[in-house]
Amino acid sequence: MTQQILVPMDESPVAEKALQYAIDTHPDAEITVLYVIHLEPLPGKGSVITFEEPMLEGAYGHAEQLFEQAGEIASEAGYEGELETETAEGKPSQEIIEYAEDHDFDAIVMGSHGRDGTARILLGSVAETVVRRAPVPVTVVR
Repeated sequence: MTQQILVPMDESPVAEKALQYAIDTHPDAEITVLYVIHLEPLPGKGSVITFEEPMLEGAYGHAEQLFEQAGEIASEAGYEGELETETAEGKPSQEIIEYAEDHDFDAIVMGSHGRDGTARILLGSVAETVVRRAPVPVTVVR
């Protein structure tokens, strides 16, 4: 049975490293790259940030650029499978976890910026949340 690997991706170098790691470590796996358009409630407001149509279209256009970049990384690495790509909207950690649950992945491979201390307290850590709550093993690449 072929492994199913989820690789959340953003525009960071650590996300590229995570994809490279997933390909190198699981060359025969089916890999899905997930980009999450960050939408979450405003602090203290309880309402979801709304994007006008052109802004949301721009975010999806950005996702397509990331997917092209991911395809280039996979091609250069000699990945012979078809790289699947998906886009979700919401809070990144929550969307990654839900996507993994809903699609029966065997593992998640993701990058982490390695923030610690105050930066992590103020900004939160997507990778930390995913590691704590994911339904499958998570490999964090730095």
